[in-house]
Amino acid sequence: MFSKSKSNYLLIKGLIFIFCNFCNSPANAKEGMWIPATLKAHEKDMRSMGLQIPVEQLYNKDGTGMNNAVVLFGRGCTGEVISPQGLVLTNHHCGYGSVQGLSSTEHDYFADGFFAKNINEELPVNGLTVTFIRRIENVTDRILAGIDNTLKGAIRDSIIARRITAAEKDIKASTKMDAMIKPYFEGNQYWVAIAETYRDIRLVGFPPNGIGAFGGDVENWMWPRHTGDFSMFRIYADADNKPAGYSKNNKPYRADQYFKINAGGYKEGDFTLVYGFPGTTQEYISSYELKQVYNITDPISIDARTRKLDVWTKHMNASRDIFIKYTSKRAGVANGWKKWQGEVLGLKLNNATGKKEQFEKAFQKWADTSKEYPLAKTILPQMKEAASNIDPLITLDQYNKEAVLGIELIQQGAELGKLLNCFRLNLDERALRDTLTKVVNSMDGFFKNYDAATDKDVFMTLMVLYFNKCDETLPPMFESEYKAYGQDMKPWAQDVYSNTLLTSKEKLMSVITKATAADSAAIIRDPAWQLYNAMNDHRKTILPQLSAYYTRMKYLNRLYTQAQMGMNKKKIFYPNANLTLRTTYGQVKGLDPDGPAKYSFQTTLGEAVALDDTTQEIFTVPKKLKELYKKKDYGRWGVNGTMPLAFVASNHTSGGNSGSPVLNAKGELIGTNFDRAYEGTMSDYYFDPNRCRNISVDIRYTLFIVEKFGDAGWLIDEMKIVGK
Repeated sequence: MFSKSKSNYLLIKGLIFIFCNFCNSPANAKEGMWIPATLKAHEKDMRSMGLQIPVEQLYNKDGTGMNNAVVLFGRGCTGEVISPQGLVLTNHHCGYGSVQGLSSTEHDYFADGFFAKNINEELPVNGLTVTFIRRIENVTDRILAGIDNTLKGAIRDSIIARRITAAEKDIKASTKMDAMIKPYFEGNQYWVAIAETYRDIRLVGFPPNGIGAFGGDVENWMWPRHTGDFSMFRIYADADNKPAGYSKNNKPYRADQYFKINAGGYKEGDFTLVYGFPGTTQEYISSYELKQVYNITDPISIDARTRKLDVWTKHMNASRDIFIKYTSKRAGVANGWKKWQGEVLGLKLNNATGKKEQFEKAFQKWADTSKEYPLAKTILPQMKEAASNIDPLITLDQYNKEAVLGIELIQQGAELGKLLNCFRLNLDERALRDTLTKVVNSMDGFFKNYDAATDKDVFMTLMVLYFNKCDETLPPMFESEYKAYGQDMKPWAQDVYSNTLLTSKEKLMSVITKATAADSAAIIRDPAWQLYNAMNDHRKTILPQLSAYYTRMKYLNRLYTQAQMGMNKKKIFYPNANLTLRTTYGQVKGLDPDGPAKYSFQTTLGEAVALDDTTQEIFTVPKKLKELYKKKDYGRWGVNGTMPLAFVASNHTSGGNSGSPVLNAKGELIGTNFDRAYEGTMSDYYFDPNRCRNISVDIRYTLFIVEKFGDAGWLIDEMKIVGK
């Protein structure tokens, strides 16, 4: 089902990509993740690159801007409204967790896909939300008025928190919508997003993994890509078109703003704009912090997750039931794992830490003579001093999190802690049983998607890593238990997994239903809780020092960012990503170092079929798709006998931009963003215009799959398609 290698084609292509210095590639990628309300300042630049519409169509305060067709999908993706009936397009991997909750061995939507044949077949998704950002306003003056720039720590945070709470309350009362105020530029500015969140969302279309996850880990974060990474959902609303919980009486959301779809294609050099919710970037941090990412946190996470993924893969390949239980979890773990590898490589190839150091020399020279920013001269020395002694603790805690707390059973020990607290509330017997049952029922998702034998193998694998790397700083309980089992992980794991209550809900309920207010012994002696509790106590000894370090660096980074902006007042700075609505623009632009090639900026279905390998599930092309390809039955979406599949452009994206609409010069949808090129993932810390590319599904491929593969042409009938 999963593999770490593919054909010589991929290997050679990867090596070319890794080692070429791109010296002949023009640096026309556009750095920046801009607040939509500030786009007017970029209109001239955008027009010079090809934009044909006024920026007011992208965003305005009147409620008619394109921001009203973009949604925060779930907790960390983007989606776009593509019909007047609230049809939402996003990524396959963004819908993965929701579909996992709807899937079973009887309804295996990962193997078979799902396309509703009419509106009555759309499936409600419990807990899924989408959020519209109706307006964005700068509220810095209200939040920071009268606060001295040097004020730091709990006092400053407390004042700001109170002001934010009061401001959000006022704005909610006046707008009758939600209000979310967040810091920008490391706390030098504050902006409010006025929003509406819809809670009745239903699954409409989801291609099988052979399309939506084609290439698996091998192609993830790579170019070329051949993945039809899309899925479709629909927003439902009450009779007034307002947010409401699920009800059979709800109707499809009536969208005043939705994206027209351009099926006319694009060419290299065409203007592109991405609208969405990038998650986290740290473009302005010091070299000291960047080295911690490059030397400590990324390498440790990569190592631990490699071992964990190997175990999960072995068990998933052996059982379809385990595959369904773990496929969404695996996708999440593997996504970061592969991304961090590209990030480390990109930082290395760019000598990003060296360039940070060069900038810091120039900054210090400026700061030493700056009269406007008298605090600037001590910022970098303070950062260096703060970081100098913290690395060993960052290393230790990263192993704590990725190795020990990467074991599901130990993670879930925290839930046993919640049960233990129930016994300490002095409730009467009936209230105690009701409370305990509610806590246990909240764990349904864990038990539904958990396999004890798989996790036991993870335990033995990650505990070996932990003991090897942290042998001098082990929690005392870990050390004593290990010795008691003769330094043999196998019998230790056997005892833990045989005696814990957490390997099945039935076992846990058999104890809880008989429990009395005085009976907490079963939890206290549970080995999963003991391991979690020991790790929790261990972390308590180091977290105060880590917390103090991060608090200090937060203060220094606020001053550092402010000083950088003061040092270069002619530059238009963009705030780091923080999962708020942004726009970024660039051009369709290939990545090939050796000159134009057929896959320079675009891939096709034919290239995907050429990779078909039925011995590897991630490279198995669905039979029906191969038949459509053989017949060249592309409908109106093909181009000269080919079926465009994916393309790359030079937009600055990040995590959270998954599912973002990719627009052309007229603001029409030409694709759905889903990835970045491997080394370009370091753009979260350092932007290299030669290596940074965003990867998108061609909208024509999406429409082809919906109509020809999914037999859901009724969905296309509700869209407005132009250009072809």
